[in-house]
Order: sequence, then C-alpha cells, then structure tokens
Amino acid sequence: MDRGIKLTEEQWNELDHLRFSTHSADVFRNCLIILKSDSRDTIASIAEDLGCGTDTVIRMRRLYRKGGVQALHPIKPPGRTSRATPEFLKQMRQAVQTNPLTLGYGFSNWSVVRLAEHLAKVTGIRFSDDQLRRLLHREGFSVQRPKHTMKGKRDEAAYKKSKAQLMRLKKRR
Repeated sequence: MDRGIKLTEEQWNELDHLRFSTHSADVFRNCLIILKSDSRDTIASIAEDLGCGTDTVIRMRRLYRKGGVQALHPIKPPGRTSRATPEFLKQMRQAVQTNPLTLGYGFSNWSVVRLAEHLAKVTGIRFSDDQLRRLLHREGFSVQRPKHTMKGKRDEAAYKKSKAQLMRLKKRR
C-alpha cells in the first residue's frame, strides 16, 4: 500500500497558501489530497471525502513527490492543433468585415455557409458550419440569421394596392 506523505511545516504552509490563493478547483483538490495524506488518511477515505477516484489520489501523491507544489497544477492535455491557422483567421476577419458585394458576390450579407465557401476558395481550408460559428465567436463576431423580406424587390405600389384590396375582402365577411 502507498505510504502517506510527511510534510514539514514549511511545506504545509506552502500548500495551504496555494490552496487558498488558487482559482482552480483542480489545484484546490490536489492540495487537499496532499494535506490529507499528511494526516494519515487512507487513499480510499481521501478519495471518498473529495469525490475523486483512488487513482487520482495515488497520481497526485506520486506527482507531488516528484515535482513538489508545481506538479499540482494540471497540465493541458495534448490534442491536435487547430487547422485554423493565423492566416486563415486573418482572412476570416477581413471577409466578415467586407461587404460581399465588393468581392463580386450577388448578396449583401454573409451567411455561415456562404462565408465557409468563400474561405475555402480563398484559403483552401474548409470548416463545417458549426466549427466556423465557433471560430467566429472566438474572434468576437456574433452570428445572426438575416430576416429575408421582399422589401426592395417587389413593386411597392402594387403591394400596397393588393394589401388594401385583401383588407376590403376580409371586412366583407
């Protein structure tokens, strides 16, 4: 069975200070694991008290023994780097802030689908609509769906005449 950890007063104070100065729940929990290990609590009781697994308690004890207080900070898990290169993000920002009509398109508002197509053509990198929405949000842009109306595309005089005629027909009932 894994032995507990015997802390000096200086180590105890360092852990206690870190515990109360951190904004991370993980670091707070990790400090408590080490502090409780000094008080001869069992691995199972520490895990139960803190709502974590026994593997977490064992791992934190091992990390603390090897790396001290710095080892209690969680490391960013490895993952695939984003395909959204800085150049792609620059092109996206430029496109969003440019009227599509000036780029030769036959519409005046960007939709996510249209923007994705444009960026794929310009950069060669294609993202799904949802991922592009997330990228736009991360860059500080809001995605809104335009309200499609016929205003400006219809004969306004004929529209008003038809609307008045419809109202007269409804009143006859």
